[in-house]
Amino acid sequence: MKYLENRKYIIQGIFLLVGAVFALRLFYIQVVDSSYKQAAETNAIKTIIQYPFRGLIYDRNGQLLVQNTPVYDLMVVPKEVKQLDTLRLSNLLELPLDDVRERLKKARGFSYVQPSIFYQKLTTQDLAHIQDNLIDFPGFYINARTARGYPHQSLSHALGYIAEISPKQLEDSTYKGYRPGDYIGKSGIELEYEKYLMGKRGVKYKMVNVRGVEKGPFKEGAYDTLSIAGQNLVSTIDLDLQAYGEKLMNGAKGSIVAIEPATGEILAYISAPFYDPNLFTGKDYGKNYMQLLQDKDKTMFNRPIMADQNPPGSIFKLVQALIALEDGVITPKTQFACNKALVNCHPHPSPLDLYGAVQHSCNPWFFQAYRLLLNQNKSKNTFTDTSIGLKDWREQVLTFGFGQQLGIDIPGEKKGIIASPEMYDRVYGKNRWKYSTIYSLSIGQGELGVTPLQMANFMAIVANRGYYVTPHIIRSVGEDGKPLKEYQERHYTSVTPQHYEPIVAGMAEVVRAGTARRANLAKVGIEVCGKTGTAQNPQGADHAVFVAFAPKDNPKIAIAVYVEHGKWGGQSAAPIAGLMIEQYLTDTVTIKEQEKWVLSREYLNIKSK
Repeated sequence: MKYLENRKYIIQGIFLLVGAVFALRLFYIQVVDSSYKQAAETNAIKTIIQYPFRGLIYDRNGQLLVQNTPVYDLMVVPKEVKQLDTLRLSNLLELPLDDVRERLKKARGFSYVQPSIFYQKLTTQDLAHIQDNLIDFPGFYINARTARGYPHQSLSHALGYIAEISPKQLEDSTYKGYRPGDYIGKSGIELEYEKYLMGKRGVKYKMVNVRGVEKGPFKEGAYDTLSIAGQNLVSTIDLDLQAYGEKLMNGAKGSIVAIEPATGEILAYISAPFYDPNLFTGKDYGKNYMQLLQDKDKTMFNRPIMADQNPPGSIFKLVQALIALEDGVITPKTQFACNKALVNCHPHPSPLDLYGAVQHSCNPWFFQAYRLLLNQNKSKNTFTDTSIGLKDWREQVLTFGFGQQLGIDIPGEKKGIIASPEMYDRVYGKNRWKYSTIYSLSIGQGELGVTPLQMANFMAIVANRGYYVTPHIIRSVGEDGKPLKEYQERHYTSVTPQHYEPIVAGMAEVVRAGTARRANLAKVGIEVCGKTGTAQNPQGADHAVFVAFAPKDNPKIAIAVYVEHGKWGGQSAAPIAGLMIEQYLTDTVTIKEQEKWVLSREYLNIKSK
């Protein structure tokens, strides 16, 4: 009982102590410290947000890709607005009268006493026009900050853009700490690396009198905080190569992805048609965005990572051959006749071994090799045997990065499509389909869909003879310049290195004397290995595909070119790739006749087969 009695006194003592602390603090505020009295008398303490400089973005050689440019926001504190002449304000800002009233309503809805953005992204010229008149509009003031600027107008789909945070995002706990009017990455690198680029806001407290006139910092700036700039990014992009690729694709539709095979660093990332990223920086951002979003050419569509519905065509024959070699159902010397009764083909010598089949892209050869791959007599039932073979084949295809997100550091990547037994079971029923049902897979058609990024990554795999590093577009964050750890791991395929050599040899012949002679760089001492393809398009002219790497030994660049309505890979995609490879490896272009051909767009006028 004595213990309980003592505890009662302890608790009472604590309450008395807390009460004394509060009393002393109130005495200090009301009697000793006059700053609060002065604040009350002068009516307000104005809070001014100090927006940080957003991190800059550079290319791999130190060229600036994204910078900051000064802009100004017109802020409003509804409580301080007195006898507002809305018509005059409307004329001053060149805004419709109803728009001015709606903006005031929105500001009051946010807060009656806190500042909010009334009109954003004023230029220096805009500021000069209105600043001297603001004295007649109490409650309104200018707040300086920076917006994005793009000195080279390149790489729009990869860089992305920033815009004002949405009400929905403000309700999301992921964006805790953001305020209405803040700008945030909405797509591309700007979104993916937002936490590094954003920096940290600062704040200043200023005393203002009842007329809104500033009377100096509150408590001499004791509670002010400095903004902290965001961290800079160094990208893997070669700006000169990027700009040249955009020149070659200007006026066409499609994509180019170039990768450094050994590191997975993306050298060029082109989605055509492209746009000037500066369209998203000014007051007309909303109008420009809607125009691009609605245009018939799908300019906002990020083709390298989102165009996953088109079949890969003949480039997938290389995957089939690699897996067939690994499973031992063929050798480099295996010969098949070009039997057009099996599947149609173009004229070429017959029969062919693996080297010749790759060089001439023989459809019947790969039809027969793929049948051996799927039907290995693991079951006496031909339906079951094909299902088992397709399941095993699919598992190996996935090791090449197809049918899944590779993990590029740009949001929105699609997986693509790789056929599975379950897919055919749903369509035809279990044990009701066999090789003759799905043979189109053998030549890269049918239930297959890959992204241009996955095609470029496949070339990096062949160049490396069996592995890839996750493709990425940012090399380092911050001042230390160290490569990001998440992009260092090698991912190995199911196919052992020795089986790549006959494929590489065949690809070299494709460029030397096959369907991709327009990509031949032998004159400048570069041996290019490549493969052309045609992706069927039921809605018009077929799409052209070409994948390649160079040099043959110790490769420095892997590339995938996809030209919509380009018809044949050798006519349109191959010369583009050849020009890009020469530009990157030699810093110049000597095959001017190819450049002229590409820029003429004559390949778009060639009739399809």
